[in-house]
Parts: sequence; C-alpha cells; structure tokens
Amino acid sequence: MGDAPNDEKPRDPFEAWRGVRDAGMNAWAKAMVETVNSDEYAKATGVLLDASLSASAPFREALEKAMTKALQQLSMPTRDDFVSLAERLTNIEMRLDDMDAKLDRLAQPPPASPRTPGKRSKAKKEPTQL
Repeated sequence: MGDAPNDEKPRDPFEAWRGVRDAGMNAWAKAMVETVNSDEYAKATGVLLDASLSASAPFREALEKAMTKALQQLSMPTRDDFVSLAERLTNIEMRLDDMDAKLDRLAQPPPASPRTPGKRSKAKKEPTQL
C-alpha cells in the first residue's frame, strides 16, 4: 500500500473541447467585427430600420391618440401638456434671469467720472469778494 504521491495534475477530459470552443469563438468574433464595421452592413441595417419604423408609424400614432384620449377622460396631463408646461417654465426662468441681471446693474454704483487736475466742479464755487 505504498502509493507514491502523484505530482501530475489530473487530466481534464473537456480541456480539448474548451480549446476548440475558444478558438471557434475567437474566429467568429473576428469575423463579426469585420462584418459589422463594413459599409454594406451599415447600409443594410439602415434600410431595415427605415422599413421597420415606417411600418410601425401607423400603430404608434394610433396608440398615441388612444392614450391621449384615455388620459383626457381621466383628467390627467398628456405629453403635450408637459411639453407646454416645460416651455412656459423655461420662458419664466429666462425672464427672471434677465430681471436679475437688470437689478444687478441698477444696484451697482455709477462709475466715477474722471476728473482733470486744476478744474473744479460746478457744484463748488468759490465765494466772491466784495
């Protein structure tokens, strides 16, 4: 019963399969990157996307109308209501900023007029002698 310690790692029967899988995945990844980065692929994807959006437009419009009608019946705001409110608030905010800037300009003291030496202002007159 003198089993000598075995320094070798046990063999994994699936290691060869993993190597084949990894090599195949790397080859597919490289091929897909080359395909996706081509102009032909971009054009074909654009055509398919345009067709898909064109086909779904009538359904999207019908859904939007139905949703707007349902929200109005429930006295809830629609997307257009929110957009209108956001525009009005933006306008109010811009007006407030303009008013704040005007108030800041009014609060600043006027710049002092430059005086030339030797001249006196008209407000201070010398007394005349009699």
